[in-house]
Amino acid sequence: MALRVLMLGWEFPPFITGGLGTACYGLTRALDRQHVEVTFVLPKTVPSESASHVRLVSPGAIVERKPVDGKPLEKAKPTPNTVAPASRTAPVAAIAPPDADMTVSERESWSRIVDEFESTRFIEIPGQYPSVYESKTSSEPSRIAESVRLMREAGWTIERIRTLAHAGAFPELTRDPVERALETALPETAGRDRQASESRGAEAADYSGDLLGMADRYARFAVDATRGLSFDVIHAHDWLTYPAGLAIAKLTGKPLIVHVHSTEFDRSGEHPNQQVYNIERRGMHGATRAIAVSMLTKNVCVNRYGVPAAKIDVVYNGVDLDPADAGVQPIHSKDKIVLYFGRITMQKGPEYFIQAAKKVLEHMDDVKFVVAGSGDQAQRMIEMAAALGIGNKVLFTGFLRGRDIARVFAMADLYVMPSVSEPFGIAPLEAMSHNVPVLISKSSGVSEVLMHALKVDFWDIEDMADKILAVLRHPPLSRQLVEHGAFEIRGINWDGAAIRTARCYERAIAAASGSASY
Repeated sequence: MALRVLMLGWEFPPFITGGLGTACYGLTRALDRQHVEVTFVLPKTVPSESASHVRLVSPGAIVERKPVDGKPLEKAKPTPNTVAPASRTAPVAAIAPPDADMTVSERESWSRIVDEFESTRFIEIPGQYPSVYESKTSSEPSRIAESVRLMREAGWTIERIRTLAHAGAFPELTRDPVERALETALPETAGRDRQASESRGAEAADYSGDLLGMADRYARFAVDATRGLSFDVIHAHDWLTYPAGLAIAKLTGKPLIVHVHSTEFDRSGEHPNQQVYNIERRGMHGATRAIAVSMLTKNVCVNRYGVPAAKIDVVYNGVDLDPADAGVQPIHSKDKIVLYFGRITMQKGPEYFIQAAKKVLEHMDDVKFVVAGSGDQAQRMIEMAAALGIGNKVLFTGFLRGRDIARVFAMADLYVMPSVSEPFGIAPLEAMSHNVPVLISKSSGVSEVLMHALKVDFWDIEDMADKILAVLRHPPLSRQLVEHGAFEIRGINWDGAAIRTARCYERAIAAASGSASY
């Protein structure tokens, strides 16, 4: 019998803002090739007409096109408020209407993506997160929430409420294991005005606004949507989905694996958000096992979060080689192109890229520096380039997606990743797959696996500038990096990552059944 995985993720192409969506896509594609049955829960609505052989589920109505038990199913017409019978393996949920804000390109991209999968289905949570949780057929959950709210307004602590509830003082609380599981998984949102929270987060981007409220809504929908679904293991990607994973694990008794793509220390340095840190720590300790994307990240989990080293498997990310993309014709110009591709945030070290650009331009004039991406430091970087007098040499493209990514790599003579803290870093692999030499920060997980890449300390802008000049001035060095790099990345692929991930699933299942320890 095929291994069945319930996967919880915050991003998936074409709706991505960073490397997490790329990693989720690559890993699920590789697991799909191994015939691992994956059900992916993501917080987006996609058009139902884009579905092919995968089952797409979210509140509204159910559309079934994926064969069950080898028997093909006819397309069902969406009907409002339809749910799957509890006896079936389909989640108790339904297809939402097409996202009116989705562009034609996004619709076409999603259609192409779902056509690639054979053993994977998707559950989408609507982007607006409507209040489906307060409109259940039973009024019991809302009465419980009201009881908790009144006790919280009276000054009772969550610990006191929980202690009395466990002692049987509040039968209406003990009768609802779902509410207890969600409260344990995400106590930060206990007693909050959920309707106000939904209003604050409804229009927010993926990583802005009321993130705690979004994580709470995601967890509640995921619990509701996966009732009756058969699976062997739960796989939660990054902190926003950890509460959902913990709640589902508590309710089903299935083993939970948390996948640590980054930590709050990567995003915020030495000043972490305490609530996010608590959620990350709770997820890592509450999981049966954890996956870290590098030894660098594993060490952070051990030293900063107190997770036993034996509980963590290191699974490096991979890259899908696409000869068609790699063959995009470059734009010919006398200028050399040095590329920064990624989010423009403190974690990624864009200021060191701009400062190194200044140093390079003092010795070589026919160079353009392209900053491809968006983020909270973008305006500051534009101002820094202007202040350094190199504004005409630094081009800011904004956020790129789809074929534009292949085109910008095709233009580049060198890719630079100056990250201050990079748990892994998929972009250098993508650059190498497009025959672009790379210069990467030593403070990155990918530096553990790449031997044919130039490496620098992110803060050493003199060394960074010297290595940029060396690649631009000496074609033999550039060719050697490209040729050796192309050979090297053949062994750094998602199929290998999927094999190691499947082994982690097996260890978690064995540990949960009591037949093995860490």
